Amino acid sequence: MNIREETKQMKLASPLLAATAMEKRNEALACIREALNAHKEEIFEANRKDLALARENHVAPAVVKRLTFNEAKLSDVTAELTSLISLPDPIGKVTLDRELDEGLRLTRVTCPIGVIGVIFEARPDALVQISSLCLKSGNCAILKGGKETTYTNRILFSLIHEAAVKAGLPEKCLLQAEQHNEIDELLECHDSVDLLIPRGSNAFVQYIMNHTSIPVLGHADGVCHMYVDKDYDIKKAIPLIIDGKTQYTAACNAVETVLVHRDIAADFLPKLADALREASVTIRSSEEVSRLIPVEIIPEGESWHREYLDLILAIKLVSDVDEAISHINTYGSHHTDCIITENDETARRFMTLVDSAGVYQNASTRFADGFRYGFGAEVGISTSKIHARGPVGLEGLVSYKYNLLGHGQIVGDYASGKKKFHFRDL
Repeated sequence: MNIREETKQMKLASPLLAATAMEKRNEALACIREALNAHKEEIFEANRKDLALARENHVAPAVVKRLTFNEAKLSDVTAELTSLISLPDPIGKVTLDRELDEGLRLTRVTCPIGVIGVIFEARPDALVQISSLCLKSGNCAILKGGKETTYTNRILFSLIHEAAVKAGLPEKCLLQAEQHNEIDELLECHDSVDLLIPRGSNAFVQYIMNHTSIPVLGHADGVCHMYVDKDYDIKKAIPLIIDGKTQYTAACNAVETVLVHRDIAADFLPKLADALREASVTIRSSEEVSRLIPVEIIPEGESWHREYLDLILAIKLVSDVDEAISHINTYGSHHTDCIITENDETARRFMTLVDSAGVYQNASTRFADGFRYGFGAEVGISTSKIHARGPVGLEGLVSYKYNLLGHGQIVGDYASGKKKFHFRDL
């Protein structure tokens, strides 16, 4: 496949997709939902092939969990599609309406970004989420999933693309890339691809950023923290930590490090250790913590910036909220971090000063998700501060344009003083 030629054709198709009525885009999503459920046994059979190959190749258990597409995952993506259909149209919203002068009206209107290339990890449900979000927001999408889910992704894409075209969307609204070398070809398509969203390891995301002139949106890793303050409620703290660590250990919003105020350590840590042991979580920490509970000692010099994606949790003691904030801003990934406290003033300080896309009080970091935010789903989570931050749903997939409606006005009249602007918001 010639990626450059394909993306040029997608670029030409993107205005046609952007101009489709919301009803037609919603119809496409409904057709996709129907197709996935009608062909679920074929999808599951393809997924079994991927899982068998993964086990033969000794793929890590955390990754295998991501590869799985079963009844539960189908139910999840079906619910996400239903939610997405119910959301308002992100296209055509007027965010500014201003009369510059009599008969000269300026509006700022939301519009799709255009052609988006998404390179994502081996997770079949991500293909459904990404393609459906792009279609709902009027964007053409190039999809490149991990090779570990080749068979599952292939049938999912075929069903989704066929359903979208059947509903009346342009033939070139979606493209699947399968070969690794096609990634490098895609990085060179700066004249036809408007945005790249890479999802994967820190090294992979950095590679994408360093080898393209196309704008890149995303996050490299998820080193998420929970800080247990001295004014904590133990009935909340332990369930929050267990959920954040074990509800889905392979997720980027799973907690990786727990910071504990020294004043409560002697009382709190043994209770936390018991709960973690029961949940089969290995604790890694310093000599200081090892004097209170059994731990695996972290070697001297090892960075606290560590994403385990496994049943492993790092614990560190801090003297106060400011030390916790400093640690998170230094070693975190600016993804999602939480304070467990009943002191609202301390919480406000934490939430103001922690520089992350999501900052919580007394809530599991696992809530950092487009579906749980009511976005329908997400194409990824962004730790950038420009354009979109946090879970990127429909609003993060639109830009805007300025429309100026005049009646023959010329700038010369305003430059000479013959006419004056009066700037009145309507």
